Amino acid sequence: MSTPPSHPVTVAITRQVDPQDEILMQAWADAGTTMAQRFPGFLGSGWVRPSAGSHEWHMLYRFDSAESLSRWEGSRERTQWLGAGARLVRATRVEHRTGIEGWFDEPTEIEVADTVAAPPRWKQMVVIFCAFFPTSVVLTYALAGPTAGWPGWGRVLLTCAVAIPWMTYVFLPFVTRLFSPWTHPRRAG
Repeated sequence: MSTPPSHPVTVAITRQVDPQDEILMQAWADAGTTMAQRFPGFLGSGWVRPSAGSHEWHMLYRFDSAESLSRWEGSRERTQWLGAGARLVRATRVEHRTGIEGWFDEPTEIEVADTVAAPPRWKQMVVIFCAFFPTSVVLTYALAGPTAGWPGWGRVLLTCAVAIPWMTYVFLPFVTRLFSPWTHPRRAG
């Protein structure tokens, strides 16, 4: 009997940090990442906080299998590292993710110390419209001839198959950068 295949595991930890300890916490988290990188199967880590004044930090790390994760979590290095941070951070929630909820975690290191607030939804809507409308018009005319006898669902399927990658990887990032001065205006002062 063969052993079942192992899947990547993402560990999500919510930690509380006092504002006066943020710089120390960041150095502590970086030290943990440096150690974890030396363990086989390490895929990446990151941390974010919901807003600039939040005491809550969300930390992630990812290993290629439960076995690799277990070696890291049971290591002497990690135990000592956690001990060194005991006065800086308090873990309030720990989750191990192996299913679909872990698919969208980036397997790279991401550090966001000061998050930029998202623009208002109505501005986001305008930017998306400015990318979606011309794409829809062009595809409607470009695909009209080749799909003339197709059922409606087939034309929509082909349009989506072309539009979604185009919008995701090329046009929407371009339009977002183009509109950035409007969506994220610099504050005077």
